[in-house]
Amino acid sequence: MIPQSDPKAGYLAHQREIDEAVKQTLDSGWYILGKQVAAFEQEFAAFVGVGHCVGVANGTDALVLAMRACGIGAGDAVITVSHTAVATVAAIELAGAEPMLVDIDPVTFTICPQAVEVAIKSYRGKAKLKAIIAVHLYGHPAEMAAIQELARRYELKVVEDCAQAHGAKLAERRIGSIGDIAAFSFYPTKNLGALGDGGAVVTNDAGLAERLRLLREYGWRERYVSEIAGMNSRLDELQAALLRVKLQYLDEENARRRQIAAVYDEELKPSGLALPKCVGEVEHVYHQYVVRSRERDVLKARLREQGIGTLIHYPVPVHLQPAYRHCAHSALPETERAAREVLSLPMFPQLRDEQALQVCDAILHG
Repeated sequence: MIPQSDPKAGYLAHQREIDEAVKQTLDSGWYILGKQVAAFEQEFAAFVGVGHCVGVANGTDALVLAMRACGIGAGDAVITVSHTAVATVAAIELAGAEPMLVDIDPVTFTICPQAVEVAIKSYRGKAKLKAIIAVHLYGHPAEMAAIQELARRYELKVVEDCAQAHGAKLAERRIGSIGDIAAFSFYPTKNLGALGDGGAVVTNDAGLAERLRLLREYGWRERYVSEIAGMNSRLDELQAALLRVKLQYLDEENARRRQIAAVYDEELKPSGLALPKCVGEVEHVYHQYVVRSRERDVLKARLREQGIGTLIHYPVPVHLQPAYRHCAHSALPETERAAREVLSLPMFPQLRDEQALQVCDAILHG
């Protein structure tokens, strides 16, 4: 069996260092918001290239807190995509705002700037348009220059959803350092994955960072005294300790993902599948290697019979899910077409070349 992802392999690759970091943390007797979290925040901020990082409980909370720090809430609307993990849209409503879903670019699967502008110009809702969430999907950065220009023109905040693109670059800048504020998830299957839930919010704005630190812990500056209405969303010491270990290897493991993608790119040329493309001056980190096929379900079943794991990211667009049918303000044809055609092949740094070749052989000759 070749799994589609393998978080245990990521642990085993660094087991000695992770176990030692966890032991040191357990021995310290301090398990919430201690030295490990503070050190990870400093190290991850430096990695992304921003001034501030605030560790939180998970990626969904990271988005909620990013929006709340920017003053986004009830009476506001936030533009984002429907072709994303439902967490992106759920977070908007959890922050009290109204999601406004737009279509994607069919090549990169990221938010389409032209669709954003059409949505802004045609919007007639009662809520005030307040922000754009740009999702860097599958490891490919969104078209941030165009999004930033739209945000300036229409006085909107830009929130980067970086849950699937740790370490990706756009014109030599790390994603997460471009918008007003950015959210990361450290779910175990992410490029930088914890062994449980975890997340972070990053920004260059010291005022936003200060507000984030209040919001993540009940609005406390002084313990037990809430200056503002906050919540409980803290990255714990154990997860921070092992993330510090894995962060040291993130660039190396992203490079390995690109090597695996290169194998797929070369071997699958004759397959008839639509293969991933890099658009613009980007450094893709291949959180997923996503192909497209009109016979996607047949291909998925055939690979499963040969012991090859695949996943569909994502089978039902958010705007077609029962809980969020109210969120689409226009037709989203590219989003719906992607949901019918996309398939994620096995992709994780410990995948061996011979396994990648086995996947390709199964596609071509199976």
